[in-house]
Amino acid sequence: MFEYLEGTITEITPAYIVVDVNGIGYKVFSPTPFAYRVNEEAKVFVEQIFSENNGFTLYGFESRLAKGLFLKLLSVSGIGPKSALAIMAAEDSDSLAEAIEQGEVKYLTRFPGVGKKTASQIVLDLKGKLGDYVSRLDRKSESSDVSPALHDALLALLALGYTQKEVDRITPKLSELNYDSADQYIKKGLALLLKK
Repeated sequence: MFEYLEGTITEITPAYIVVDVNGIGYKVFSPTPFAYRVNEEAKVFVEQIFSENNGFTLYGFESRLAKGLFLKLLSVSGIGPKSALAIMAAEDSDSLAEAIEQGEVKYLTRFPGVGKKTASQIVLDLKGKLGDYVSRLDRKSESSDVSPALHDALLALLALGYTQKEVDRITPKLSELNYDSADQYIKKGLALLLKK
């Protein structure tokens, strides 16, 4: 079993990357292939999985923590490697872990191939078992210097149906502003989110 591959990224596609390790190219399926750059050295944490149809397949992640979340998703009945990758590709690991810990079944049904039954199973099987992620999220929120008005605005944008990833994308721009009320941040946030 491999723990990680360290080498040069030689190819990037929407589904996988190729990592050259001492002249051998390893095809590694990844939820975030575009996080890598061609011709750059990278350390990719991998999991090797065998199936009768495909033989051995490598799945790779930017961190050991992300790999751990992938393995936890695989432990859920009804979730296979492709589904787990699709879920992780659709949302960042922190937001996904937070949604599971908070039992947000409706939120989880947004992911490809996840119906209400599977979402409920994910919460049932994994809620309370994502301590590494939750403690990391707590540290992240403690270290954040977001004003109370901005914090309220970000929560409001999430309540309006925007994803955590979308809100995270505009947070740095909103943080540069010095508004007094959440309403001002919400208006500016909506303008940024609607920009194409």
